[in-house]
Amino acid sequence: MASALTDRLSRLVKTMRGSARITDENVQDMLREVRMALLEADVALPVVRDFIARVKDRALGAEVSGSLSPGQAFVGVVDRELAATMGEGVADLDLKAQPPAVILMAGLQGAGKTTTTAKLAKHLIEKRKKKVLTVSADVYRPAAIEQLKTVTRQAGAEWFPSSASDAPVAIARAALEHARTHYFDVLLVDTAGRLAIDEKLMAEIRELHAALKPVETLFVVDAMQGQDAVNTAKAFKEALPLTGIVLTKMDGDSRGGAALSVRAITGAPIKFAGTSEKLDGLEVFDAKRHAGRILGMGDIVGLVQEVEKNVDVAAAQKLADKVRATGSFDLNDFLSQISQMKKMGGLGGLLDKLPSQLSGRAAQLGPAEMNRAERDVRRMEGIICSMTPLERRKPELLKATRKRRIASGAGVQVQEVNRLLNQFEQMRDVMKKMKGGGMMKMMKRMGGMKGLGGMR
Repeated sequence: MASALTDRLSRLVKTMRGSARITDENVQDMLREVRMALLEADVALPVVRDFIARVKDRALGAEVSGSLSPGQAFVGVVDRELAATMGEGVADLDLKAQPPAVILMAGLQGAGKTTTTAKLAKHLIEKRKKKVLTVSADVYRPAAIEQLKTVTRQAGAEWFPSSASDAPVAIARAALEHARTHYFDVLLVDTAGRLAIDEKLMAEIRELHAALKPVETLFVVDAMQGQDAVNTAKAFKEALPLTGIVLTKMDGDSRGGAALSVRAITGAPIKFAGTSEKLDGLEVFDAKRHAGRILGMGDIVGLVQEVEKNVDVAAAQKLADKVRATGSFDLNDFLSQISQMKKMGGLGGLLDKLPSQLSGRAAQLGPAEMNRAERDVRRMEGIICSMTPLERRKPELLKATRKRRIASGAGVQVQEVNRLLNQFEQMRDVMKKMKGGGMMKMMKRMGGMKGLGGMR
């Protein structure tokens, strides 16, 4: 959805010029582009109709102030309505209950419930300072119980054992009693999924809900599910009083319609988005920021937060002082910058949060090209790691003989070594111009940008 809608709206911004306001005549072309982009993104037809009607109502007759064109003003209307459709702002977990607060995870098999349960446990431990216990009530897939055990330990939480021979409600009650007597703040219950919705699944999860009385019932849905997400959402809404939605696989090659459809169908706020397979790949969902990413405005706030979370500030400051004092930037420093980028989700993670005006042609790369670019980054790491400590400190020593040895050690051609050295020299020039601020200074500058492209 992001690329299609961004492309269509960018064309509109360029073509809709010369008018003082948005009129009934010129708004039809704009609405047609938006409608096609949403349908191509697998947004449910009733949701598309409602969205288009609201955009039209707000856009017609809107004054175009300052330097904005009608196209730019229309994008602003779409931006606000996208955010409103996805839930306007941030919806936090409600943990105001006598401990342990129970969170029930619901969804179809393959949606990512088990991994999301561990991600949420990690989030609650690190961000909310909670003592967390997890339990699996999926007695139909013993592998799911073992998977939860593994990922729970990786997340730093505690796991309550369960067995395929036990009844799901009995497991849940035993886990709840254990959580009470051992003073846990939160109990996360991973429920069974199915490959399709069936009455047995719904009856079981209703029984679990009645027994546990959870403070949060989260519906976990695959963002790549498309139109099927609507039917799933309807079934779970009828079975359970859903309090929130978790969208998984938001980093995949999805058309993104689930984010709009599921929120509109269930009426429940989107609370989290899964952004990678790693256990720290769970973001608190911010509708306004996500709307900006869909429209190509980027998510600079999210990018700066990633920098603050993953960049070693002390190391960054040390590098800045070094470059400022000596003008020196060597291959060890270059390797450090690559490592920092990987911690922030790699090249794809960075480009996803950059406004389209800044990411340029790179933002148009397809999945295959992006994967190739990520492989190139890993190859660069391999080449640098094949150098001696002296060579990394003094790149000027790298003549033909040394380059051949490094290429052999890294399993690449000499041309690849030369290409890396060219990229290193370009980076060194950038670092010197920025007086050593590196990635931290770059992100701070981006954070100060307002109204990129005149779209806000």
